[in-house]
Amino acid sequence: MLITIPDVLTPEEVTHCRALLAAAPWQDGKASAGAQAARTKNNRQIPFGSPEADTLGRIVLGALSQNALFLSAALPKTILPPMFNAYGPGENFGVHVDNAIRAMPDGSRIRTDLSMTLFFSNPEDYEGGELVIETLYGAQEVKLPAGHMVLYPSTSLHQVLPVVRGERVSSFFWLQSMIRDEAARTMLFDLDQSIQNLSLTLGNDNAEVVSLTGLYHNLIRKWAEL
Repeated sequence: MLITIPDVLTPEEVTHCRALLAAAPWQDGKASAGAQAARTKNNRQIPFGSPEADTLGRIVLGALSQNALFLSAALPKTILPPMFNAYGPGENFGVHVDNAIRAMPDGSRIRTDLSMTLFFSNPEDYEGGELVIETLYGAQEVKLPAGHMVLYPSTSLHQVLPVVRGERVSSFFWLQSMIRDEAARTMLFDLDQSIQNLSLTLGNDNAEVVSLTGLYHNLIRKWAEL
């Protein structure tokens, strides 16, 4: 399931984050890559755990905690602190798959169920740099407005095409969902969206809406790993 989540950040928040990003230190992006990915990774990123990354990460996570579409689609259990990267002319990230396990700052580990890219550059700010994600229906190119995010399974092969002009700046990070199985997570998302749409027309107190809401929560009880 590949989902675009619009307006995670407001334009004002994007502007504030871009100012923080411009003042931050940058290092070779290979620092956070696994052995296979490092051979194809050619970009820059803010050091993980730096004060700038921590400040930006709190802004991103705070926004996501209030985003109903994200919460419905991801059902997050643990989110790895966001990281931030930039691609200039000639920089890219070749075809790769994300590491299955990532370490949290406290040393604990999470299973990477879902990957996220939050854009800080608008499409007209750069040429090239598309995020290409392999899906069951073929490759999908993603290039979103600043403040928008894409959420997709971490099992997907993906790449960032070379930037030809300008600079592509984004945040990238991962989460472990309460629902391990992707098919179950997709069904729960579809059910939740249907309930939300029905409640708008029938009302929250409608018997069918109440019944479907109970079914939704009982399925979460059945499948959730806490």
